[in-house]
Amino acid sequence: MLCFRLSLLPSLGLVLLCLLLGASQSYAIEIALKNSGGDICLYAKWQMNFTIHYEAENKTSKTATISDFTGMNYNESKCRDDNNHSQIVVQIGSSFSWIANFTMEASNYLIDAVSFTYNLSDASIFPDAAKTGSVTVDHPVTIKVPLNDNFRCNSVLTVPVDEVQERYWDILVQPFGKKSKNEFLCDEDKISTTIAPIIIHTTVPSPTMPTPKGNPAVGNYTITNVNGTCLLATMGLQLNITQDKSPFIININPNVTNFTGSCHPQTAQLRLNNSIIKYLDFVFATKNGNRFYLKEVNASISLTNGSDFSIANNNLSYWDAPLGSSYMCNKEQTLSVSEIFQINTFNLRIQPFNVKEGKYSTAQECSLDDDTILIPIIVGAGLSGLIIVIVIAYLIGRRKSYAGYQTL
Repeated sequence: MLCFRLSLLPSLGLVLLCLLLGASQSYAIEIALKNSGGDICLYAKWQMNFTIHYEAENKTSKTATISDFTGMNYNESKCRDDNNHSQIVVQIGSSFSWIANFTMEASNYLIDAVSFTYNLSDASIFPDAAKTGSVTVDHPVTIKVPLNDNFRCNSVLTVPVDEVQERYWDILVQPFGKKSKNEFLCDEDKISTTIAPIIIHTTVPSPTMPTPKGNPAVGNYTITNVNGTCLLATMGLQLNITQDKSPFIININPNVTNFTGSCHPQTAQLRLNNSIIKYLDFVFATKNGNRFYLKEVNASISLTNGSDFSIANNNLSYWDAPLGSSYMCNKEQTLSVSEIFQINTFNLRIQPFNVKEGKYSTAQECSLDDDTILIPIIVGAGLSGLIIVIVIAYLIGRRKSYAGYQTL
């Protein structure tokens, strides 16, 4: 028997796939296989994303990001067989498949290898691809885990294989039974332990982080699903954190920052991560059926003092614009996520819904960029100054006229 479901992140409960598809902020894939006796014989929960570079017909390089896994199935997955192997097989439509292999050895199990197959013939995902047909990339893993332990890795694992960059995070797997209380952590999690949102955990006295010189570099982020490009973002980002009255200022370098995301009819998400940012989520939503806005920001950041800073706010209202348009703000803008966490944006342009042909639609500019508002302000200030000068001159004139007469 095979059970599978998607779960909402952060901890908003579990939603069965048969009841809901694609109406939440971010999806974790969850699979539970049962044997003939009804007991769980394989359990796994994780998130993943694939960025594929391919050659177009005009000899240029294009990129496709796969992060929307709605419509997937696990029908070929299997529990332990006579050869002590188990396997997770994820089929995503007719264009993608993903396989993870596990082997039991005495008192341990091995995470053996992972393979990913994509079909360049699918023009909706790979428009203008110079080549066609399926491509499979394999990479050995060889992680040995005690048999009765879950394998957990909350950190983002980035695996470059040929033209594909694979990313995995929030992993919890027990390929030979049900979930255990014992956990085997990946090396990345041993370095930096994850903490829950809206908790600040300090381990050592907090030194002041040097202030970055200049504005942050501007990065371009593109999220693609089965229908093509679904989210566009261009922005320079500067993070301002206050912890124990000490400021931490971080300029995000897009050249060393990974990104993932997802698009759904009423929500969209862009997630950034690098060596110090476990995740920085921008979650967008629609309202009134005709506008979009930034609704939520979640972050988990490793600071230079060895502590982790995590926070979440799902009650924001920034970057409001009509659906079918983009939002633009070239000047520095501050997003106040909380009293201790602000994000400064530079040269911002964002369109999380209704992207056409992979290009930005007409932009709604922020008030900071709208120089036309300065004209009435300048004219008003000039007129006010002129009126004040006239009144003062009138009062001085009256005073001089009275000075020529004496009371008898």
